[in-house]
Amino acid sequence: MSELRFGKSKSMQFPRVGHVKSGLSSHVPETAEFHTREVVEKLLQKDGISLSSSNQALSKSSSNLALSHKLLGDNKHMLSESQCSEGHKTAADATNHNSLTKEVVHVAAETYLLTRLTIILLGYLGLGYRWITKCIALLFYAAFLMPGFIQIGWYYFFSKSVHRSLIYGDQPRNRLDLYLPQKLNKPKPAVAFVTGGAWIIGYKAWGALLAQELAEEDVIVACIDYRNFPQGTVTDMVADVASGLSFFCKNIVEYGADPSRLYLAGQSAGAHLAACALVEQVRKEMFGGKDNIAWCASQFRAYFGISGGYNLPDLVNHFHTQGLYRSIFLRYIS
Repeated sequence: MSELRFGKSKSMQFPRVGHVKSGLSSHVPETAEFHTREVVEKLLQKDGISLSSSNQALSKSSSNLALSHKLLGDNKHMLSESQCSEGHKTAADATNHNSLTKEVVHVAAETYLLTRLTIILLGYLGLGYRWITKCIALLFYAAFLMPGFIQIGWYYFFSKSVHRSLIYGDQPRNRLDLYLPQKLNKPKPAVAFVTGGAWIIGYKAWGALLAQELAEEDVIVACIDYRNFPQGTVTDMVADVASGLSFFCKNIVEYGADPSRLYLAGQSAGAHLAACALVEQVRKEMFGGKDNIAWCASQFRAYFGISGGYNLPDLVNHFHTQGLYRSIFLRYIS
């Protein structure tokens, strides 16, 4: 080992190269490792804090993004509901428009038909004074009763309890009006009512007053319309009434009726037609079998005939004096 002298200082010895290497490997790395570990730990700690802060920020950003997606989804849902609501409203408006259009078309068709049949009927009646005087008397009678007619007409056209012109068959005027009670909390008795009109001027609306009174007593009423002369003969009228009764028996339960409490009623010419339909149905059941029977006469608990004419040949002369001439009467009862 060589020595170096610096003034009076003590000598310093330097290790050989191999010894230096040994010293560097045993002393210097331990100190450096300690400081490096400390620095790395501090850096990691700082990075951890930064990473945690970043994670918090990222989590917050994700939450905000999720909230934005939720708000966007809610807006889309609200927009979808709004569009659906608009669509339903548009569909409802279209349905109401179509319903109104059908109603107008039906009224126009009925008006045309009534006008045409009136002209035909006037051709049969001619200018006889009897029917003209009776018609004028009827018009005066109707004029005195006009306040009551307006009241019942308002009920007929605007009451939610009245379901007008339900189709029961494929022939002209095969329609009926249905009158329902205010409350249908339990099955109700039901009456099928055939209106009168001398087999010429009968119409289902003529039963509105009776139907209103019965509906207020929790009775369901169906007023059946049918073809009148000259649109049809009595045979056609009876067939129409029978079709209406078949529809009544099959479907009235859906409107809240008790099937064990069904009744049949008719007034004037309607009483005659209802009785004929009932008798004809009994005849079919007795001699034709029940295989092709749409309804049974026994489904009705009772029949009520109000001021009806049943023995028509004996009434020919009476009707002739009242303006319903013999030639016309025999024509539509044949």
